[in-house]
Amino acid sequence: MDGLLAGMQLCAERHNGQVLLDRSTTILQWAISPRMRERFHIPERPDDARGFEASYAVVRRLFHHLLDAIDPSALPKNQRLDKTKAAQLTAAADTDRLRRQGQLLLRVTNAIVDASLHDLRPHLERHWDGSTAVDATPVRTYAKGLRTTGPELATDPDAGWYVREGDHRDPDTTTPAKTQGSGKQTGRRSRGSTKAMFGYDATLTIARTPTHDGAPLPDGTSDPRVVPAVVTGFTLDKPGHAPGPNAVRVLADVHRRGHPAGFLAGDRAYNNSVPEQFQLPARAMGYQLVFDYRQDQLGIQSGTAGALQVEGTWYCPALPQPLITATTDLYDTTIDQATWTTRIAARTPYQLVAKQHPDSEGHQRMSCPASAGRLQCPLKKTSMGRDPHLPLADPAPTPAGPAKICTQHSITIAPQAGAQHQQALPYGSKDWQRIYHRLRNSVEHFNGYAKDVSNEAMELPGRRRIRGVAAQTFLLAFQLSHANRRKIDRWLDTLPREGQPPRRRPTRRRKTQPLGTGTPTGHLTPATS
Repeated sequence: MDGLLAGMQLCAERHNGQVLLDRSTTILQWAISPRMRERFHIPERPDDARGFEASYAVVRRLFHHLLDAIDPSALPKNQRLDKTKAAQLTAAADTDRLRRQGQLLLRVTNAIVDASLHDLRPHLERHWDGSTAVDATPVRTYAKGLRTTGPELATDPDAGWYVREGDHRDPDTTTPAKTQGSGKQTGRRSRGSTKAMFGYDATLTIARTPTHDGAPLPDGTSDPRVVPAVVTGFTLDKPGHAPGPNAVRVLADVHRRGHPAGFLAGDRAYNNSVPEQFQLPARAMGYQLVFDYRQDQLGIQSGTAGALQVEGTWYCPALPQPLITATTDLYDTTIDQATWTTRIAARTPYQLVAKQHPDSEGHQRMSCPASAGRLQCPLKKTSMGRDPHLPLADPAPTPAGPAKICTQHSITIAPQAGAQHQQALPYGSKDWQRIYHRLRNSVEHFNGYAKDVSNEAMELPGRRRIRGVAAQTFLLAFQLSHANRRKIDRWLDTLPREGQPPRRRPTRRRKTQPLGTGTPTGHLTPATS
């Protein structure tokens, strides 16, 4: 089995990440040294058709034995299986065995990816704080998709339809039917301008150092503190199915391999997950979540003991209404971008202050901002007149009396309180913009990098010519590993070595708007920034 993996690795190196068993066979039988063939117990065979067929049969047999041991699916591949029969096979399967094989698939394939980080590891240990971007990107499978309303499954029964709208689920259930001029439905579905494909979602975790912008140093060399954006883990699943749990599975494996946990950014699919399936497990691993929100999720999102959660952060209940609705007002164009930036900054004195780190169960003690000396409040007499420059809170009277946060110096916030949208940085602040956008940009960049058709072309089904989630995951691991090494080698060549100039210059950066001058609706103009 070691020989098979070595041959596949060498094939990936020679063919831009693509692994084909016939090419791996040729490498193992005739391209490696006699000493390595002896180590892998590969017998001498003649360099002719008969010798190739004998060696190829061994490689195929080993490869399928490997897949059988790590396949989490009970369904046969390469045939259009009747759905009734598929349901019977699924019901009769040993779910514990399939679960164990799924865990083994994750560990084996991520070990392949982790090995590609070998040359970068010293830089990761020195400069990477564990900040990570998570995202699911579609990849096609080597099978033709069928209508989900039909009686049969496709020849890759583990895959599904991806549509670039909504939650990316099957277009047969998300795309409306066409209508004629009379308004009657024609009975045919239209994907219109949407992007639909049959395949998988590849959930990737990308390492990035978001505290630095990656600009070259004054001498023209790369900044060694900013490691290149590389994949640290991944998994495959049907498009739109369980994005949160899939991300947690990958993050848990990254954590198991000893990588640190820092900021974690994801798109809106992740903060719309059930908290017990993504947000709470990610925070338990030590990640500090950073999110964006839909327009209908802005303003007050939750509350506890009188404190208000506004766009992911806990605030005093006396937070003025114009500050609560600042982002909504920006979308509604009732305020301009400069006013929005001012109001976001004005929220800071009203923010609850952490008295300590969360405990082992995630509970955290938070101080009232008036008790912490950030605000003046008539309900906290000792805060009045302490500093006339501090904002003055105007708590609204209520029949039930002051809230708990207003009668105590601090409160304990449970991990479940506002867990769906809670994040580590105040939404819209300069720190939030820097961390969130750099992490999100890194994952979008890597997706394009690895999908480049002149290199790994990981979205193309012809690069993984075998069906099933186990086979697709296994071959994709070599593609991602190759993309990592290609990026790492290029970056290392831009660093000076032992007092010598670098082998190549860093990539010239495009001129962009500086982070910290953006709003949810665009960038501030230079005159107002």
